[in-house]
Amino acid sequence: MIYENSLSFVEKLDQSDPLRSYREKFHYPKNKNGNEVLYLCSNSLGLQPKTAKAFVEKELNIWEKDGVLGQHGRWEKFHERLIHPSARLVGAKPSEVVVMNALTVNIHLLLISFYQPTKTRNKIMIEKGAFPSDQYAVESQIKLHGFNPKECLVELTPRNGEKILRTDDILKIIDENADELCTILVGGVNYYTGQAFDMKAITEAGKSVGAFVGFDLAHAAGNLLLKLHEWNVDFAAWCTYKYLCAGPGAPSGIFIHERHHDWDGSRLAGWWGQNKQTRFEMGPEFDPIQTAEGWQISNSPVMGMTTLLASMEIFEEVGMTEFRKKGETLTEFLEFLINEKLPEVFIITPEDRGCQLSLVISGGKSIFEAITKKGVVCDWREPDVIRVAPHPLYNTYYDIYNFVELLNYSLNYND
Repeated sequence: MIYENSLSFVEKLDQSDPLRSYREKFHYPKNKNGNEVLYLCSNSLGLQPKTAKAFVEKELNIWEKDGVLGQHGRWEKFHERLIHPSARLVGAKPSEVVVMNALTVNIHLLLISFYQPTKTRNKIMIEKGAFPSDQYAVESQIKLHGFNPKECLVELTPRNGEKILRTDDILKIIDENADELCTILVGGVNYYTGQAFDMKAITEAGKSVGAFVGFDLAHAAGNLLLKLHEWNVDFAAWCTYKYLCAGPGAPSGIFIHERHHDWDGSRLAGWWGQNKQTRFEMGPEFDPIQTAEGWQISNSPVMGMTTLLASMEIFEEVGMTEFRKKGETLTEFLEFLINEKLPEVFIITPEDRGCQLSLVISGGKSIFEAITKKGVVCDWREPDVIRVAPHPLYNTYYDIYNFVELLNYSLNYND
């Protein structure tokens, strides 16, 4: 598309947007004066679907009237309502996904199974500058097995003077560590730069050297078109409170490729992973469900799942293809306007990305504070990045235009 820097062009984009009506399906935040803010922070927390409250109230009413009777036949199977939508979301078979726990908890549970180091094959690879929770999880898993993170942690680092990782460099480092590499855990989209990694190529390279390959999809689920089964990924986990709009503390999802469903290696076992046919016989022997559900430990966080159900109902209606199409044009238009009007702003996010641009600006923290005062909601990440993340379901092209106007004013006429 050839973009233009004009209000008339913005109006054409918004009028022709097939998703324009979906903004009305979300509660849009307002400031203390009752005016809508300019919300561009969906990589931190998505907005609340208007149907979410009704979904929660329905389960509260059942609990109020039925007590424990609501458990049997409803809540014990509640997570199953999310299996098919989650599978479509990440490109998986229904047997390969389940919603449970929180993201970092799930990463730990998956690494218990998929990081099994030996004396000769004990390295685990992550990107340098991964979200701290991933770094902490990986280092603690290495220590759990009695190894030294300084010796076993391989960090993918951009070339000198560059901000992003090149796929060729990632594949080269995998090859260089071929005999010692046990596990790869990389973000689908880097939280800081917004770079989307070539998960298919990384998986192929990792599998070719005998490593398990997994992804933290915190910034990829509900953002990118994913094909985890087709790409042959071993495991993955994602949160649901960002682009998926399930609310703070909403439960996480996991993916485990079907070839691992008869897993006889290490895992942390719990009652909810037990064979459903014998679960209530209360036997002492753990007989795991032969799907991703076998990695469940505790019963489902039903109240957290209700808001996810409300959101997934919308995502199912839209489909990720249309969602992704608009996400690409939103970020392309934002990039165009910044390059057109603000040459002093450096975009570190490459073309391979989700719906986020990371901006580096001289005096960035003060500029961030200035646009915040003007009603912009985005976020700052140390040491020097303003992250701007529109959402295809409720952000308009006028939002993008307005943001650049406010940023321009704050850079050149800041009062």
